[in-house]
Amino acid sequence: MGRYTRRGGLTSGPILTRSRHKHRGEATAIVRRNSASTGSVSQEASSEFLYINRELSSLEFHRRVLFEANDDRNPLLERVKFLAIFAANIDEFFQIRVSGLMEQAEAKATPSNPGDKPAAEQLAAIRTRVREMLLEQGEAFERVCAALGESGISIVGYDEVPEHHEALRQRFTEEIYPVLTPLAVDPGHPFPYISTLSLSLAIRIEDPDDGEERFARVKVPSLLSRLIQIEPSKFVLVEEVIAANLDMLFSGMTIRETHLFRVTRNADFELEEDEADDLLLAIQEELRRRRFGDAVRLEVDSGMPPSMRQILERGVGVSPEDCYEVGGMLDHTSLMQLAGLDRPDLKLPPYTPVVPSRLAPPDEDEPADVFAAIRAGDILVHHPYESFAASTQMFIAQAATDPEVLSIKMTLYRTSGDSPIVRDLISAAERGKQVVVLVEIKARFDEQANIDWARKLEQAGAHVVYGLVGLKTHSKTSLVVRREGTALRRYVHIGTGNYNPGTARLYTDLGLLSCRPELGADVSDLFNVLTGLSRQRDFRRLIVAPMNLRDWILSMIERESSYARAGRPAHIILKLNSLVDPACIAALYAASQAGVEIDLLIRGICSLWPGVPGVSEGIRVRSIVGQYLEHSRIFSFANDGRPEWYIGSADLMERNLDRRVEAIVPVEDLEAQEKIRFLIEVMLSDDRRSWQLGADGAYHRTEELTGVPGTIDTFETLQARARVTDAVESVAPRRPHAGAGSLDPRA
Repeated sequence: MGRYTRRGGLTSGPILTRSRHKHRGEATAIVRRNSASTGSVSQEASSEFLYINRELSSLEFHRRVLFEANDDRNPLLERVKFLAIFAANIDEFFQIRVSGLMEQAEAKATPSNPGDKPAAEQLAAIRTRVREMLLEQGEAFERVCAALGESGISIVGYDEVPEHHEALRQRFTEEIYPVLTPLAVDPGHPFPYISTLSLSLAIRIEDPDDGEERFARVKVPSLLSRLIQIEPSKFVLVEEVIAANLDMLFSGMTIRETHLFRVTRNADFELEEDEADDLLLAIQEELRRRRFGDAVRLEVDSGMPPSMRQILERGVGVSPEDCYEVGGMLDHTSLMQLAGLDRPDLKLPPYTPVVPSRLAPPDEDEPADVFAAIRAGDILVHHPYESFAASTQMFIAQAATDPEVLSIKMTLYRTSGDSPIVRDLISAAERGKQVVVLVEIKARFDEQANIDWARKLEQAGAHVVYGLVGLKTHSKTSLVVRREGTALRRYVHIGTGNYNPGTARLYTDLGLLSCRPELGADVSDLFNVLTGLSRQRDFRRLIVAPMNLRDWILSMIERESSYARAGRPAHIILKLNSLVDPACIAALYAASQAGVEIDLLIRGICSLWPGVPGVSEGIRVRSIVGQYLEHSRIFSFANDGRPEWYIGSADLMERNLDRRVEAIVPVEDLEAQEKIRFLIEVMLSDDRRSWQLGADGAYHRTEELTGVPGTIDTFETLQARARVTDAVESVAPRRPHAGAGSLDPRA
């Protein structure tokens, strides 16, 4: 990765330009206001807004995922898994981000974000970066395959296993041939529609009667297993079996050559909600349209001749610059099948989430009383280190069967295909309890699943709300109303992650269980906003987007700045998935210039540029990538020596602050605060899984900066911590000095 310039043409790194964002005025005002008060910002820095292009920052996150596939310290099948995850990430990047840029380029739209060159120039930079990453992916795949072979697992070519040809042809005849449909392309047969992300064989055929060559396409059905097992740990690709038996599909013709290809289509859509008479029907119509979105990428195997590529480019409707040549195996998402092999020697040691000590059952035959545990004090749970099933899921399960529970209200953004939580909600409704569920049917790629769950809930008698016009409901909130004696008590769960038992084993998330009256009242008011016509903007303890979250975060950053200017303790820690919003970035720049120490743990996209003298030299940015997907959001402010901690569902992105319903909650229980403080200290100490974003605009592994192999692994440390929940709280690991291998320019 090269160094970056603030002016001039597009470079290989992040793009910096003047801000054109709709929050540009707010962002610029923050910078200039602080510049006037501190006199510390250069003229150039105050006139330009330093902003790393979000698309290229996103690609850099995907590169960090790819690194894990190359790191031979990871168990082999974990490396296979990371290859599959990387491929899936790139697929979604093209479906959503690249497709949006293509639409902007076609419309010659003015860039909306600071740091954005025109869309055509952004696309050019993305194409260059992606092609570099495809080479890295191919090298990683070769290394992984070699290591698999040494471990007795192999993906072999069809020609390498002649002893299996007879059995494979029999299997082709019985299981594959009946679901194949050959499609010729000639004057009488137009180029067929190619569905998104499907694998296809492009075939050159010769008619032996007249010697004329023809082109045909055969789709590899997605319902077929990609890897056909021929021996206990030996596999052949299904497309190779199909290619070897095409004589059955094209009887009497001569097969000259076959090549694999794949098309990616635009999966993003803009729903005109204000014009929709029925939001549910509008979503279903858009799902149908998604299948026929414009092509944004064509992938071909590296051996495909130019003449065949041209046929595909014309037929699919992509330019040559959007055709990507892939060496080795096309579509690595299928490797997830290998990752599931029963080879514990090639996987991480199994980890069983612990039951939070306060929710542990009194004995084997008697479940814990969740409501009694919550009445004893707030409970903060940390998944997947602590069991989702024995905490959040049990909270809803007990509410569904408890005769004293009158009402359950919940927001559902994404959940699992066989969701026990939804089953419990259905059971509660059938028992006569009032069940209210806001099912967000605009959750991208989960629309159909959410529609199906919504209908099942309605059939059971639950009240279902499909979301708000113009907003996505992204908050993770539940409310249980329980009769206790002559009074009613409200119990709440407010979290950072979805109510999804599957991802709760893979994503790190936090959830707060509480019966504090002010939180119960706030969550009740929030549901009134979501299900009724309330326009409430102020809450007692909750911070809610789009009502007041933006103002709150800016005011908290400014409060720390005022403390720093007065020479008092000032420190900001933010743990997020993404940091993109220009006004928030400007406020953090201003806080750094005022003397606030700022630590940012940003898993994915970070448009803030740290370590720039006079602008952001007090800001450190880390990204941690490894065994679990970091998904929790944490906000911490030193507050003049009286630290405040918050968790919630929102990242600092314009969409989260202005176009989504999000909920942030203060963590005020001292035990819960200590729990968050410990995990933050671990992550800031991590030198095994962490990367640092430097003043050069590039990410560097912390262990490369220190020059020694890392020894503190966030995931291993927190697993070990969870296993000793009944032990005395241990002291958090000391955080290394900022100058030890740091990119801080003051070091």
